[in-house]
Amino acid sequence: MNRSDFLAGLRSGFVVAVSSAPFAVLFGAVAVDNGLSVLDVGLMSALVFAGASQLVGIELFGSHVPAWLIVLSILAVNFRHVLYSAALAPMFSRYSPMQRLLAFFLLTDPQYADAIRRSETNQSLSFTWYLTFGLVVWLQWGVFSVLGAWFGGLLGDPRTFAIDVLLPIYFLGLVVTFRRRTGFYPVVLASMTGAVLAYHFVGSPWHVSIGAVLGILVAVLLPAPLAQARSSVAPEAH
Repeated sequence: MNRSDFLAGLRSGFVVAVSSAPFAVLFGAVAVDNGLSVLDVGLMSALVFAGASQLVGIELFGSHVPAWLIVLSILAVNFRHVLYSAALAPMFSRYSPMQRLLAFFLLTDPQYADAIRRSETNQSLSFTWYLTFGLVVWLQWGVFSVLGAWFGGLLGDPRTFAIDVLLPIYFLGLVVTFRRRTGFYPVVLASMTGAVLAYHFVGSPWHVSIGAVLGILVAVLLPAPLAQARSSVAPEAH
């Protein structure tokens, strides 16, 4: 085990764990309010480990909608992880099959963002770093979900304390970290506009996937960065 990679994963995972702990508490409280037991909450957080998708699923469980609609709704929210996995797959080429399965299970939005940043700055993407980061966040999510479920009855409606606004703020912070990348603003504007319109005219949670697709389309249509254009032309010059 590489000690420096272990410590780097520990530091990064701890920052994410602290910032997302209130959202885990929110999920636990909402889940109990919708009829789940503390044990159910713990098992769901340990086995599903999907953050926003868990919250969407819980809200739909409480509304007694058909199971197929719950599955599709969760898929719509979590579809971004298909894109994350495709982007990270080449970076996991040195991992064993079992390591890749575990890596994809532990994949979260902040871990994806941090992995991309490390790759672009030629830092290590060792399995030690990745596993340490992921396990810290996974453990935190399970523990604080259970705490939220346990004490949720004492809080009453968690939205009264505006805890539910933490998730949008959290995602906004992740998005802003990529602001220096080429095409950032057109892509974000297209995704934001598409998501807002879809929310009003199509409904939740489909606005998440629709916004993502529009952002991807704009990114594809934008001209390639100058550095990439030069690298693609260079081999032909020889």
